[in-house]
Amino acid sequence: MIKELIEKIKFDLNADRIGPDIPFTHWNLFFHKRMVKLCKRKFSSFSDTSGVRPGVYAVVCSKISIGRNVIIRPGSMLFGDLRSQGYSIIIEDNVLLGPCVQIYVNNHKFAKDTNGNIYHDDHTEPKSVILRKGCWIGANAIILPGVEIGEYAIVGAGSIVAKSVSQGMMVVGNPARFIKNV
Repeated sequence: MIKELIEKIKFDLNADRIGPDIPFTHWNLFFHKRMVKLCKRKFSSFSDTSGVRPGVYAVVCSKISIGRNVIIRPGSMLFGDLRSQGYSIIIEDNVLLGPCVQIYVNNHKFAKDTNGNIYHDDHTEPKSVILRKGCWIGANAIILPGVEIGEYAIVGAGSIVAKSVSQGMMVVGNPARFIKNV
């Protein structure tokens, strides 16, 4: 049991991810100075003025860039990909993410043979997601691969965004549709 515990500690310290499933580093998110130190070590870039709340999952942190004054609320999930050229996810300055926002840069690649087991299927090539400065992503929104959310755009709570959103637009729904300019 001690050997397993030591292996888990080593894994958590070296993993390219954060989240409640990585408890030996996750506890740092409860304390501001420790959170900043952990995030600066894990993410490709991270500002002292940003915050990642406890309960956030981030996978392949080394391909995620987080700007100034960004708040990522509990339950949010950021899924980067090592195969990305450059960053998988770019979150610019002054971006707010509500709780439980999910950002994906790839998806399952479904086999043409319908008798195949999906478990063994590969993933699509990653497509970066960019959240431009000042945008606001509502609670439980899902941002799909290749989407760019423009400056000061708003994504309503519970929306599924499959196409890029222009600067200053508000989108809501599934799939997310234009409502008005803000």
